Amino acid sequence: MPPLALLVLGGVGWALRKRRPLAARILLVSATVLLVLASLPLSSALLLGALQRHPALDERELTHGCGAIVVLAGDAQLHAPEYGGAACGPLTLERLRYGARLSRASGLPLLVSGGPPRAGVRSHAELMREALERDFDLPVRWLEDRSADTRENLAKSALLLRENDVRRVYLVTHAWHMPRAVGWARAAELDVVAAPTGFRAPFEWRMSSFLPTSKALRETTWALHELLGLVWQALSG
Repeated sequence: MPPLALLVLGGVGWALRKRRPLAARILLVSATVLLVLASLPLSSALLLGALQRHPALDERELTHGCGAIVVLAGDAQLHAPEYGGAACGPLTLERLRYGARLSRASGLPLLVSGGPPRAGVRSHAELMREALERDFDLPVRWLEDRSADTRENLAKSALLLRENDVRRVYLVTHAWHMPRAVGWARAAELDVVAAPTGFRAPFEWRMSSFLPTSKALRETTWALHELLGLVWQALSG
């Protein structure tokens, strides 16, 4: 993922500058141009916008026959001394906030899903339960704490839900992550209603959209990760 992939590309070009000067120039220029493009708000907005296929739910019409709300983990803050150790990261908190809102609006129980972010650290699911119970004052009914990726999130959550006779659920994750999550839910034979959150703003014609930023580079990386994930999902069936 950028920027590392582009730094490696530029490094190869730099290493070839004496033996293959033409190839070196092509690689160095390509790496620089791609890094600038990946850092443009224009690029991140277009890429993330293409992934945000599922519309936001209308909370006034929650008549989908769901029996639970599944919230997928996103990231973790491994060093959070103010919380006594690890804690939910900002992406996970965005999902938790909407999951809590949806739970209050629908009265449905919550399932949180995510294994340990690193060996020796509490699972994402445990961190999510702590945040929901302490900070949002909401109970968590089910904990899926052994999954390592989105595919396992949905497969293991589906098994847990079937054991409790729940067949249809609201699925909470970021709007740009939802297409891949829904795909793995279908593979796990879990009937889901997409409940996306964290929508990224659409592209706007303004000068700042053409000025590189670290935020845009981060969001472009998210988008590329999802696009590659969708390709792998299609190839793996």
